[in-house]
Amino acid sequence: MESRFRFLLLAVLLQAFALSGCAATKNLFGMGKKESAPAPIEVPDQVIDPQVERRDIKEPAIDTEDFEIGAFAGILSIEDFGSDAVYGMRLAYHVTEGFFVEGTAAQSEAGLTSFEILSGGAPILSDDERTYTYYNLNVGYNVLPGESFIGDQRAYNNSLFLIAGLGSTRFAGDDRFSVNFGFGYRFVLNDSVSLRLDFRDHLYDIDLLGEEKTVHNLEGTLALSVFF
Repeated sequence: MESRFRFLLLAVLLQAFALSGCAATKNLFGMGKKESAPAPIEVPDQVIDPQVERRDIKEPAIDTEDFEIGAFAGILSIEDFGSDAVYGMRLAYHVTEGFFVEGTAAQSEAGLTSFEILSGGAPILSDDERTYTYYNLNVGYNVLPGESFIGDQRAYNNSLFLIAGLGSTRFAGDDRFSVNFGFGYRFVLNDSVSLRLDFRDHLYDIDLLGEEKTVHNLEGTLALSVFF
């Protein structure tokens, strides 16, 4: 009787151990009860609204004329013959926003040389031969285009440009092949009128005073130009 009771108790213990082992095995291999899915993350409302209302912008009506004509006056220093007033005309064609070609005609008068003043002798040149006239064909390039501001409400287009070219200079009774180069500043007042400040060096060979040399004739002018 006692042996049967022990056998029955042993069977109950074995059955309880088996049930607990199966439960542990299921949890170990993920065969138990599935966990619930995590709650979805709430996305906050968008801070920046991409629907930006666009403004209507009116572009300025700038003229597109390519030709420019102007008159200028200034000072021309003729080497060995002093300085005098110079005046002339320019006609330019703007090929692009950067490049332009220009034709120039101007005239000045040469003074007395230091030799003529000190010696008091006969003049080297006649009055007609002292007339200094040049014709040039140049190419220019706007290296620094930009804007100038006068006050808070006004802005003006302007540009610093380089220019160089070839030409003919009539002086001392002869026509001489000449080269000129320099720089200038253009200030656009409105859609069709501009102011120009130019500095040039005119070079040519001459042997008037006994030896041939290359002279440098410096020029500074102020011009008023019109686009058309």
